Amino acid sequence: MKRDFTKLLDITRKECDQLLKRAKHLKKLRQAGKPWQPLAGKSLAMIFEKASTRTRLSFEAGMHQLGGHAMFLSPSETQIGRGEPIQDTARVLSRYVNGVMIRTFSQDKVEDLAKWAAIPVINGLSDQYHPCQTLADLQTIEECKGSLKNVKVAYIGDGNNVANSWLEAAILMKLSLSIAVPKGYLPDRELTERALSSTDLSITNDPAEAVRNADVIYTDVWVSMGQEKEKASRKKAFKGYRIDNKLLGLARRDAIVMHCLPAYRGQEITDEVFERFSNIIFTQAENRLHAQKALLEWLLAGQTKTS
Repeated sequence: MKRDFTKLLDITRKECDQLLKRAKHLKKLRQAGKPWQPLAGKSLAMIFEKASTRTRLSFEAGMHQLGGHAMFLSPSETQIGRGEPIQDTARVLSRYVNGVMIRTFSQDKVEDLAKWAAIPVINGLSDQYHPCQTLADLQTIEECKGSLKNVKVAYIGDGNNVANSWLEAAILMKLSLSIAVPKGYLPDRELTERALSSTDLSITNDPAEAVRNADVIYTDVWVSMGQEKEKASRKKAFKGYRIDNKLLGLARRDAIVMHCLPAYRGQEITDEVFERFSNIIFTQAENRLHAQKALLEWLLAGQTKTS
């Protein structure tokens, strides 16, 4: 039976652990220059309705490194942009390629594509979730902290798709998570209620409260794609939510700062803090490649071994 990755909770904790171990192994192979191509002869269609740097490069490079081929599809160059029903697109793609990655606005479109496709569908980003990013983030934390056990993550900023996927990570991996957001910018209510009942979660309007005893401080842009008209109001609402040295000083002494990029220095994070943790931040970006290779290998080739 085919599997999809429309959100993090599509997989079990055991599967997540296996993917993280596999990503670590694939990263070592890449660093050692050892080729591994289990996806030879396989193709991935990549549908982009939102602009991208890391998502496109990591999936395209990942498929190439695994021996497969990735094809970029934009709405302006396909019938998708002319209103072809998603169920028709899904069934056509199922007869041409071995998997689909979609980066779009609506989560419903991701799930409809998965419903109608006979091949695996991966959510490269939607307005509701960003599961591939969170998978890479978990890998990065493991690398930096040695384990996810007893790690407290503090998310500061907008209750957006990244915040929602962190709620899913807290539920799936039983993480300690604190979220600081302004009033009116809360993450998904249903996910929040589920996390509050099953894991160590706190929601606050006070960034200082959220980062106390945190091992990881995480932030994202204040204005996501499609929210450009809200830029002025959002910048006003998020005043005081910038990651700076003062806020960092309230976390654990060995705390790390993470950012999923792109970063707008001077808004959600100061240039000084960004540069101090730039190696970790760019390792996050690199780990998109390795985590997604593990995901592609599993979904398209049924590869489950972890070493």
